[in-house]
Amino acid sequence: MCGRYFVTTPGQVLGEQFSIVTPPELVPRYNIAPTQSVAIVRADTGGARELAQVVWGLIPSWAKERAIGNKLINARGETLGDKPAFRDSYKRRRCLIPADGFYEWQKVAGGKQPWAVRSKSGEPFALAGLWSRWRDPESGAEIDSCTIVTTTPNELVATLHDRMPVIVPREAYALWLDPEVGERARLDPLLVPFDADAMTAYPVSRRVNSPANDDPACLDPAA
Repeated sequence: MCGRYFVTTPGQVLGEQFSIVTPPELVPRYNIAPTQSVAIVRADTGGARELAQVVWGLIPSWAKERAIGNKLINARGETLGDKPAFRDSYKRRRCLIPADGFYEWQKVAGGKQPWAVRSKSGEPFALAGLWSRWRDPESGAEIDSCTIVTTTPNELVATLHDRMPVIVPREAYALWLDPEVGERARLDPLLVPFDADAMTAYPVSRRVNSPANDDPACLDPAA
């Protein structure tokens, strides 16, 4: 599972990494939680990449109520092609979710200890995501939403949790974002754990336990 993450890299830097011509200004986010607005990279109608703001929690186009998105913040990579909620998005509406890292919680005496997991280089990476567009049957308003794809953990994350987000390597960005590619034979090989040797993790302040806290102190090493 991936229930929180953070991205503090400036929009201009992300624009260069993800080949976005006019990236918007982004406010640093230290504790991004489900149902909040998040930035994703996707292919627009002309094939160019855009940085869009969507709701975290995928609402399938056929859903009767928006609330279903609260239960669909993650999608298991092993069943993307089979689950009705994710099947169509896996074929045509994949996205990249920029992140500097993500949080996992380790069971300890007296509760759970949050850990920050990030790349050793300190560079941002791309979480594999799916997006969907839903029309509210009452108001007619359109809402774009997303989910984070997960897989089995690598050796590092396995000490904290039994799932981790899929991280798409830079050389596979074009493949993952291409709406013309829908063959599972080409996409499924990307749904694997990221190299543990390229990642690091450390315990952080329990401030991150509350979504109301979204500031640099969330990433302070635990006392």
